[in-house]
Amino acid sequence: MLSFVLRRIGVMALTAIALTFIVFYLTNLPPNLEKLAKSEGSVRMADDAVASWLERNGHTGPMLVRYGQWLGVVPGWTREEDGVTTGRCIPRGTDPATAPRYCGILQGQWGYSTVFKAPVVTMLGRSLGHTAWLMLAVMLVMVPSALALGVLSGMREGSRLDRVLSTFAIATTATPEYVSGVVFVALFASATAGISPLLAEWGLISGKTLFQGTATSAMEDITFWNFALPVMTIALYGIGYIARMTRASMTEVMTAQYIRTARLKGASFRQVVVRHALRNALIAPFTVIMLQFPWLLNGVVIVETLFNYKGFGWTLVQAAGNNDIDMLLACSVVAVFVVLVTQLISDIGYVFLNPRIRLA
Repeated sequence: MLSFVLRRIGVMALTAIALTFIVFYLTNLPPNLEKLAKSEGSVRMADDAVASWLERNGHTGPMLVRYGQWLGVVPGWTREEDGVTTGRCIPRGTDPATAPRYCGILQGQWGYSTVFKAPVVTMLGRSLGHTAWLMLAVMLVMVPSALALGVLSGMREGSRLDRVLSTFAIATTATPEYVSGVVFVALFASATAGISPLLAEWGLISGKTLFQGTATSAMEDITFWNFALPVMTIALYGIGYIARMTRASMTEVMTAQYIRTARLKGASFRQVVVRHALRNALIAPFTVIMLQFPWLLNGVVIVETLFNYKGFGWTLVQAAGNNDIDMLLACSVVAVFVVLVTQLISDIGYVFLNPRIRLA
């Protein structure tokens, strides 16, 4: 088991290096750097002024060297002008003798956001905190609901309940978040449409709408009324997907030979499901559930933008739209880390849950 984990960690490290280098290369293409120079300097900068700005800020070296400096495995660039030495690791006003040689992401130096005018670590930590609460709420709603629907549907394949639940799962999976989000806002958070005007007319709600159409206030104080719609929008898609996977696994298990043997021995249907079928049926959905974390991290982009919730997805959109290179690189590191770690946990959990793989 230890050798398996070590091999997986080695593959993860190589994958992370390859993916982050690709993102670094794409974000540091000459057109992006020229746009960065003009946004930080002046939009009317001449070509020689742009080249001078890029040289002063360390954007003109070889790509591999700049990637190593950003990563923190190559000494940072330095530049001397008018007797003053500055560089990547030597901000203006700092003594070069006391400055470190390496100052990349491995040393905790993630750069400065040109959009938010703040250190990347500060902004990224704040946005990840907001997204973490959203992901936690989604998982608490999505996973139990999806497993319950999948198990109930797979227990009696072909029944009326199975057909109803399968239709619901397919419909939710086929509905993208930007559609379901708009529908939820129109139904529950509009003062002129949906059920809110009726509830307000009948005196059942104090305000004009049942739910809030924006989740901005949830960044300070999370309540059911300002957090329900974004959670429902994200969870709805995942519920259908996990439920379909659980149903397929449960259907396969219920037709196994040991299930028939248990029934012939006189075990009740409930005992067969709880003691024999359920654990084996949850092996495949476990992998799917773990893979929902990277999907949630990247899938919240639309929902956070729709509900103006300033989390990871909203930050990523702002960084991409404004050519914030350091923030884009930081977001890519977080996304790659989440994907690789959840895949490792999924593989280890699958080995523990499936005795055949563990014994092999």
